[in-house]
Amino acid sequence: MSISVVILAAGQGTRMKSTTPKVLHEISGKSMLFHAIDAAQKISDDITVVLYHQAARIQAEIEKHYEGIHFHMQDAEQYPGTGGAMKGFSVKHTKALILNGDMPLVTMNALKSLIQGDADINMSVIKLDNPSGYGRVVILNGNVQEIVEEKDCIPAQKEIQTVNAGVYCVKKEILDSYIPALNNHNAQAEYYLTDIIKMAVDDGKIVHPVIVDEEEFKGVNSKLDLAHAEEILQRRIKTAWMKAGVSMRLPETIYIDSRATFEGECLLENGVSIQGASHIITSHIKTNSVIEDSHIENSDVGPMGRVRPNSKLIDTHIGNFVEVKKSTLTGVKAGHLAYLGDATIEEGSNIGAGVITCNYDGKNKYQTKIGKNVFVGSDTQLVAPVTIPDDVMIAAGTTVTKDANSGDLVLSRTHQKSIKNFFYKFFRKA
Repeated sequence: MSISVVILAAGQGTRMKSTTPKVLHEISGKSMLFHAIDAAQKISDDITVVLYHQAARIQAEIEKHYEGIHFHMQDAEQYPGTGGAMKGFSVKHTKALILNGDMPLVTMNALKSLIQGDADINMSVIKLDNPSGYGRVVILNGNVQEIVEEKDCIPAQKEIQTVNAGVYCVKKEILDSYIPALNNHNAQAEYYLTDIIKMAVDDGKIVHPVIVDEEEFKGVNSKLDLAHAEEILQRRIKTAWMKAGVSMRLPETIYIDSRATFEGECLLENGVSIQGASHIITSHIKTNSVIEDSHIENSDVGPMGRVRPNSKLIDTHIGNFVEVKKSTLTGVKAGHLAYLGDATIEEGSNIGAGVITCNYDGKNKYQTKIGKNVFVGSDTQLVAPVTIPDDVMIAAGTTVTKDANSGDLVLSRTHQKSIKNFFYKFFRKA
């Protein structure tokens, strides 16, 4: 790969009104910065992230998920601004693509369009029907001549519809020459990366405009922007999976994490939420069910079922208001109103309504192991750690505190008694 990528992620993001760094806010299950890194990794083996505000926190998060990412710490006290972010280091390859860490919707194809050709600078440009509020990009004979801030535009320039999208592909020799020459002689006393455009034009260099899709280069600066970006990315994710064969009922009501994957013919009903790196194979997820970081195969969940992280369901049915957590169920039926946590349940077993695995004693979590062809009656509590082997029946209302033997009926109830005429005496109706 002959292109370096520089991702600018040093800003404070004050408009987010959050203690979380702007670029770590999540969109479809992944920090917005990570979406930019993912796109960059598809075109480059040399990626540098420029940091300043909460740099240690952002770097630590990146290093949890990626290897081989380089970091540059901006000296924002002496050199504030986007141009200041580029001071003090040199890229590896002959060209550098400079983009922003708050552009989570950018794609590999969009970035590829910017690295084509042999111009000294390729500059991303958006064409807007209403460019009011934006600086205009003046293009003459197919090349950029200048960027004019709106307040400086003459009437004819205000009619220009091309504006700067903020991503540049620049030859290394241009960066090495112009970045050290940037100054902060402006109202904000900042070093602007856009100044290299004027410097290049003045020196007779070629600055080529690349018209890009506004949606892909959308920056996220507020919680409102974050919500809009989420809507766009969700639409992309669901469109791609429906084209791959996943059926969705009222897809606008469904949430699918960017890390989730599907195989075979799957059906997602309205209100479903597929979170984390869940993997769904030939399964039916019914209305308002939630799947979190789990494996679902040849199974159906819900309506209103919840499968919490690290669970695995194979050839299994769980119905409404059944919650499964960190458990493996193979060939199991749990029709309704049950909690199955830290459990292994094997094929042919049936879990009645109101069954609970009591997996937590206030200090530690414990395992419940249930074998094949076990019938667990309604309102049973299985106090872990406990093992129920194959071919066992557990009577409704039982509290199980000891391991059983194959063939057993496990029964724990107090004897029922009736007090004659108590109702009439209590309500004085006799």
